[in-house]
Amino acid sequence: MTIHSNHPYHLVDYSPWPLTGALGAFISASGMIKWFYQFNNSLLIIGNMIILLTMYQWWRDVIRESTFQGLHTFNVTLNMRWGMILFILSEIFFFISFFWAFFHSKLAPSIEIGSIWPPKSILPFNPLEIPLLNTVILLSSGMTITWTHHSIMNNNYTQSIQSLFITIILGIYFSILQGFEYIEATFTIADSIYGSTFFMTTGFHGLHVLIGTSFLIICLIRHLNFHFSKNHHFGFEAAAWYWHFVDVVWLFLYISIYWWGS
Repeated sequence: MTIHSNHPYHLVDYSPWPLTGALGAFISASGMIKWFYQFNNSLLIIGNMIILLTMYQWWRDVIRESTFQGLHTFNVTLNMRWGMILFILSEIFFFISFFWAFFHSKLAPSIEIGSIWPPKSILPFNPLEIPLLNTVILLSSGMTITWTHHSIMNNNYTQSIQSLFITIILGIYFSILQGFEYIEATFTIADSIYGSTFFMTTGFHGLHVLIGTSFLIICLIRHLNFHFSKNHHFGFEAAAWYWHFVDVVWLFLYISIYWWGS
């Protein structure tokens, strides 16, 4: 039920989804431990199902509040922008920790790994093969999502749908190529500090690509249902910011780990 107020802020209704989300995360974490030690993934599947159901219903409520009830006023949207900016800033520092570990090991390799980089027995990837192709793919997706944003601003519904669909396809293509790269890798996450830093950094970036692709798929579904307008489309704008962040992180990752680090 929507209660009209004399202020431009949105006081959210009571919601069970933070509780069910926390419960799903706890069950998933416990399920992963059970999977690792007892090779039984039933609890992990249950936890993931709870998280997926929570995501669907929580997003449904937010879409209802913003699109149909008009509760996301200018002040609310402004606060959401700052929230997204701070979230992306926290993600930047998250990746800085991985780059710090890489540069520390690369610039001063310890005697335990032979005082050389890459360590002995490590055969790094050729930066001019799949990594370069993935760089082109992500840079292209950055252009297509900017095309989408300009199309929404110009009320060009057809071009915004086309460009957003192309961006999603490029994101899926990137993930497939990275999965193929992992399958073909001659080293694992257990192979010295090189394997640890490589798979942690590229793996978490790959996870962010999957999250960003899901974000864009939701935006495409919403746009197909005419939820975005020229003046009210922060849901898409947040996804575009997140995608540009993923692009920039990949550029640093490609230059430092794939090219300079090999």
